[in-house]
Amino acid sequence: MKRSVLTRYRVMAYVTGVLLVLLTLGVIAKYLLDIDGASGFVSVVGIAHGWLYVVYLIFAFDLGSKAKWPVAKQLWVLLAGTIPTAAFFVERKVSRELEPLVADAALRPRPEGRPVQKA
Repeated sequence: MKRSVLTRYRVMAYVTGVLLVLLTLGVIAKYLLDIDGASGFVSVVGIAHGWLYVVYLIFAFDLGSKAKWPVAKQLWVLLAGTIPTAAFFVERKVSRELEPLVADAALRPRPEGRPVQKA
């Protein structure tokens, strides 16, 4: 597995996690504390989290399929972006698990490709 597959998953896990924590704080500010301006904040952060969560889903699914995870594990990783702070813990666990696979793949020699022949 390429390091870039794990790296892009990790970046999106952090981005999604931070946005979800900000969204949670914004919802608390809007509904429990009745703070002016929280409504606009919740709208902007909610939309950003929604769109970036879709990107997270794509990257997490790609990572899981390349790591050949069982369906239950794949679902847990996909749902981590919907539970505040879960993305941070799941990302760390996934990174520790897959880091040896990434390092092993980096040490293996690459097969040389054949040159493209012109007609």
